[in-house]
Amino acid sequence: MASFRFKALEEVLDRRPVDSTPPSNIVSDYYGANVFNKDAMREHLSKEAYKQVKEASNKGSRIDRKYANEVAMAMKAWAIGKGATHYTHWFQPLTGSTAEKHDAFFDPIEGGRSMEKFAGEQLVQQEPDASSFPNGGIRDTFEARGYTAWDPTSPAFVIGNALCIPTIFVAYTGEALDYKTPLLKALHAVDQAATPICKYFDKEVNKVTATLGWEQEYFLVDTALFNARPDLVLTGRTLFGHSSSKGQQLDDHYFGSIPDRVSAYIKEFETEAWQLGIPVKTRHNEVAPNQYECAPVFEEANLAVDHNQLLMDVMEKVARKHHFRVLLHEKPFAGMNGSGKHNNWSLSTNTGVNLLSPGHNPKTNLQFLTFLVNTIKALHDNADIVRAAIASAGNDHRLGANEAPPAIISCFIGSQLTQMLNDIEKNVKDGHMTPDEKTALKLGIGKIPDILLDNTDRNRTSPFAFTGNKFELRATGSSANCSATMIVLNTIIASQLLKFRKNVDAVIKKGVKKDIAILQVLRKTIVASKNIRFEGNGYGNEWVKEAQNRGLSNIKTTPQSLAAFETKEVTKLYEDMGVMTKIELDARTEIAYENYKLKIQIESRMMEDMSLNTIIPTAIKYQNTLLENVRGLKDVLGSGFKKSAKSQIMMVEEISDRISIISENVGKMVAERKKANAMNDAKKEAIAYCDKVVPFFDIIRYNVDKLELIIDDEMWPLPKYREMLFTR
Repeated sequence: MASFRFKALEEVLDRRPVDSTPPSNIVSDYYGANVFNKDAMREHLSKEAYKQVKEASNKGSRIDRKYANEVAMAMKAWAIGKGATHYTHWFQPLTGSTAEKHDAFFDPIEGGRSMEKFAGEQLVQQEPDASSFPNGGIRDTFEARGYTAWDPTSPAFVIGNALCIPTIFVAYTGEALDYKTPLLKALHAVDQAATPICKYFDKEVNKVTATLGWEQEYFLVDTALFNARPDLVLTGRTLFGHSSSKGQQLDDHYFGSIPDRVSAYIKEFETEAWQLGIPVKTRHNEVAPNQYECAPVFEEANLAVDHNQLLMDVMEKVARKHHFRVLLHEKPFAGMNGSGKHNNWSLSTNTGVNLLSPGHNPKTNLQFLTFLVNTIKALHDNADIVRAAIASAGNDHRLGANEAPPAIISCFIGSQLTQMLNDIEKNVKDGHMTPDEKTALKLGIGKIPDILLDNTDRNRTSPFAFTGNKFELRATGSSANCSATMIVLNTIIASQLLKFRKNVDAVIKKGVKKDIAILQVLRKTIVASKNIRFEGNGYGNEWVKEAQNRGLSNIKTTPQSLAAFETKEVTKLYEDMGVMTKIELDARTEIAYENYKLKIQIESRMMEDMSLNTIIPTAIKYQNTLLENVRGLKDVLGSGFKKSAKSQIMMVEEISDRISIISENVGKMVAERKKANAMNDAKKEAIAYCDKVVPFFDIIRYNVDKLELIIDDEMWPLPKYREMLFTR
């Protein structure tokens, strides 16, 4: 095993940056080249067909079969021109990754020949086997039929030799089996709820779009070192490993110079991304060694989610060419910052207005306050399901670990906006306001852009922070599908906006002017949601106590958090918004429990395997070496050997003690695992794994990591943190 480790290190030393020359230094020369986007459609489609696709994208209308055939033929011709030989419906099942089944364009014809075919029916709908994807009990395993259906709002693209067509994925009985279907419904719900409110301020608004800008954090590890760590290979994180003498404590990696090998890798995946129309804009070193981040320009939320899923796939494929492996686990290295995926969310109108960006006059700023306050209220009323949406086995290691937002959901808006909301709370009355009061308030609202300019700091400890023209949900895990949080966020905001509009209209019917009615309802909303706002240090123990006094939840584990999805109120919320049925919601919750249990189960089995088959044998081997040394000293020194061999004897005793502790606790862990497996209920199993199995992880790890410091470096079988975390 030791030779395997050192051979891996030798491979790393031989690495050279792989040539990653882009097609051109001018990105606009090839940006979107592999996307069947609007420009490609205009070139290959008739005006009528292009109009049909555009209306289907904007309004959700059906495409006539005749035009679907034309689109399919044009898409095929375009894709073949890009080197495609196959096509696939590209979808996002509840595995967390993407799925695709490739079919060749060719069809055999008479005379032993073939021709390329791709008709509208293959474009619009296909029937992949749904039996092996998670379904949460929606259907029996022997029921194989499922359907994928084209999503025209997300353009098709060519990657490798395949034309990929983004689709939804549903069961034969119609229930959603993917992330995209409920996301599209949530985006429709927020559009339907927000547009009428926008008309209070601008009659020209007829559509509101949710936008998303994600920030993707990740680690890189050399392939050879990755392959020498079975825990990384099978779980995505290091189950063992003592901290390196130098880690992130000097803060010298953050925003530092990117190593040449890493730079070559990033350049190549950026080039691939740009050809796929993914607007990746930013790259930089993150806090921990070998940790990096990339971020795109804002896009429509559905397209942004597709692009994030696609980019993660591209990053992994390109990494292998550069002899790297990408780690998207939320906490691959203990004692180091983990990786998240910040979701920057906002709403924009067809008139080009960002509804979370202050305007240039009191009217537009009142609109801004309306959406700001209602977003805060939506979070206040639904904090537990926002927490559930970010829950995962990986994220449990990260949340609240003095590096990421705490498990307590709160909202940061900055001192200036806090003062503005306090002024509205104080000065707006349910009765009539005097002209002077109206003028003073209007002047204050009109100054919002000025008071926000360079006056609002960021708060990295806040899970949900207003950052100038958007809200940043910082708690999403790096491996997560952004849809999970986007479904929840857009659904709860749609529900809150409907309530707000109902309340405002009721006040207007009493003869109160529209602006005053809006302010009166805003005041009540501000008061009702005040407890969720927090400007201080989310890492401090004081906040834990204060949050408890405010009635805010502090849900620390995934099984505890998932219970929020099982309440009648949440079921009603999703059904009322038309996003998910009870069957679909229950299925997803069941899958989440099962997924948590399986990930912890794999980690537990891997920890057992490595402890018993690798660590303990290595420890015994080194212990025997020490014993031979002690015997040799005894032979040479006689009765005086004990003084000279004192250190060796102490090491032998410590190794024995730690082997015993590891062995004993592995045995107890396995016994608890067997009990959990016998429960035959996903929720009970998840809770048992969380409460009974996971506690052994720290005990076993602590003692293994202590052995790493004792055992001869040449004998230690696993690449160490100091070897993995500093790119060569």
